[in-house]
Amino acid sequence: MQSGHSCRLLRTGWASILARVTAALLLFELVSGLAITFGPFHPAVEWGLLAHTLIGVAAIAPMAWYFARHWKDYGGQAMSDVLLLGYVGLAALAVCVATGAVVSWQGLFAARTTPWLRYLHLISALLAVAASVPHIVISWLRRRRTEFTRPARGWVAMAAGGCLAGVCATAMLTLSYSGMKYRNEFPPDYNYLYGKNRPFAPSLARTTTNGAFDARSMAGSATCGSSGCHTQIYEEWQPSAHRYAAMDPVFQGIQNVMAKQNGPESTRYCGGCHDPISLFSGTKNIFVENLTGLDGYNEGISCVACHAIQKTDIRGNANYTIAQPGEYLWQWSGAHTAGAAARNFLIRVWPAEHNRLSRRMYKKPEYCAACHKQFIDQEVNRVGWVQLQNQYDNWAASHWNKKGDARATVECRECHMPLVESVDPAAGDSTDYNRSPADRKHRSHRFLAANNFVPSLLRLEGAAKHTELTEQWLRGEISIPEIRNKWAEGPVVKLRLEAPPTAAPGEKAAVRVVLVSNKVGHDYPTGPLDMIQSWVELRAEDETGRAVFVSGERDERNFLRPGTFLFKAEPVDQYGNLIDRHNLWEMVGVRYRRSLFPGYSDTVEYNVVCPSGAAQVETKAGGDTREFSVRAKKAGKMRVTATLHYRKIDQFLLNYVMGEEARLTSPAVEIAKASAEITVAPRGK
Repeated sequence: MQSGHSCRLLRTGWASILARVTAALLLFELVSGLAITFGPFHPAVEWGLLAHTLIGVAAIAPMAWYFARHWKDYGGQAMSDVLLLGYVGLAALAVCVATGAVVSWQGLFAARTTPWLRYLHLISALLAVAASVPHIVISWLRRRRTEFTRPARGWVAMAAGGCLAGVCATAMLTLSYSGMKYRNEFPPDYNYLYGKNRPFAPSLARTTTNGAFDARSMAGSATCGSSGCHTQIYEEWQPSAHRYAAMDPVFQGIQNVMAKQNGPESTRYCGGCHDPISLFSGTKNIFVENLTGLDGYNEGISCVACHAIQKTDIRGNANYTIAQPGEYLWQWSGAHTAGAAARNFLIRVWPAEHNRLSRRMYKKPEYCAACHKQFIDQEVNRVGWVQLQNQYDNWAASHWNKKGDARATVECRECHMPLVESVDPAAGDSTDYNRSPADRKHRSHRFLAANNFVPSLLRLEGAAKHTELTEQWLRGEISIPEIRNKWAEGPVVKLRLEAPPTAAPGEKAAVRVVLVSNKVGHDYPTGPLDMIQSWVELRAEDETGRAVFVSGERDERNFLRPGTFLFKAEPVDQYGNLIDRHNLWEMVGVRYRRSLFPGYSDTVEYNVVCPSGAAQVETKAGGDTREFSVRAKKAGKMRVTATLHYRKIDQFLLNYVMGEEARLTSPAVEIAKASAEITVAPRGK
């Protein structure tokens, strides 16, 4: 018969069922935890993580019961190496359980998990193992010749068997579901127009495999917004030009014309920047509706399409390399489903794969250059190389770029992605000279620039606010505190009106409008200047408010009248014909181009004939002939007003693409305005 002390020891000793169950649970937690830490990103490890969490939570009560009884059985012994190791292991395990519980709670209910808690969970687990293994081994060695030897073997067998059962169950779950099966294949009839080594040409974009990517792997931006993680960023992106890059009806119309003239494969030239999802899935091959897959059409430049880019080059024409991100289980599950909850939990508690999506490389303007720099070459126009829009080189050569001095340089992201107050997990940054990990800010994903037409046309969510912000941006009314000390104040383009203080009736009054590029980081205007218009409207009115001189007004069909001073480009084809339908694939040169380089100025002069009492007076400004009549000969005042306008799409192109019967016009924004008064009186009076 065993002594009373032996019976007490057996309650938590080798033969104890509670001890064996606890050992099996802890061994499975150790194996699955090591797989999470050191294993590859794989569905089996993801299932293991879910099992690790569920079993870990379920094991807290039995483990607490076991260790309480074990301490009671053995805690009264004299201090020894075994006892000390046991205390250390128990303390480390307590920390491991506590941090694991907090991380699990964060994975379920918070926007992100705390990195140092994850690290502490791992370190405490390793410390618990480091103390517990010698604790167990020494205990067994000192009793190996006693009656406890056989129970110890049973303890090991049950622990190993229980752990193996858990591993097998995880394997079975992996076999039952291992995520969406992507079809990374080009269509059977895919036309390798420029050879199999350049499947996406004439675009310079490419994948890491040089093969196709399933469209589903690059879409699904809504899951980023519905996860409770990047909701704020998703709302900013919704009405942005990046989001509607492929669904822009003007882009769609021009792309269809290009496909009809040159074949659908030619539209790959546009796809790298406007519609990468369709490009990389091989959709721009046969003449399907919109020349795009459904997801690509709806998302344009999606979250993944941007953040999966691994490398860029300043050559332009979408010269970047993109990777296919690893897929978490239930990656594309809809909001408020069990799958979405599990996916969000996996991303938060095991964010390593998610964090491989690019973030740091976006700090460089060279990243933007991949798409914000464009050229036509012989593969497209059948003639030769022609430079098109080029925001990057404009910026690089401007006074905004102080190479090597980030504190003095104003970069693309600082203007177009200003910092905003944030509750997003992406908030904070330790790598910028003027930021910190706890600044509670992220970079806006509105990409504010000059796109105030399409969001409202497409009735995108948040379009009204986005349009209002865009117009404020164009007028220079949005302040960016982070660069206030190195950026300019006031409108994006300053306007100064110079007029003589007095003039005699019937005399020509020389009026000058001086325009200065004030805070634009590249040419103003920039982008496709064959379709963008920025012009000066000059109005001279007498004291009754009657216009006596007008230049730069729009007619009843919203066309600018001839002779208007206009920032614009007029490209031509190889026969000298004007490119006026954005048919850039036919372009070989430019017959006229006018824009403002950063910090530079331009001037337009008008000769305004002052009211003289004549029945009819003819005036000219830049070739524009206008007539007006006046009635009084008496002295008075004439008010002259100059306004700089901007609109995204000229009326001819809009009518061509959308049809004149649609009665659409791109809204014009007043960038800047200035006025002056001229006193009209006979000379000598």
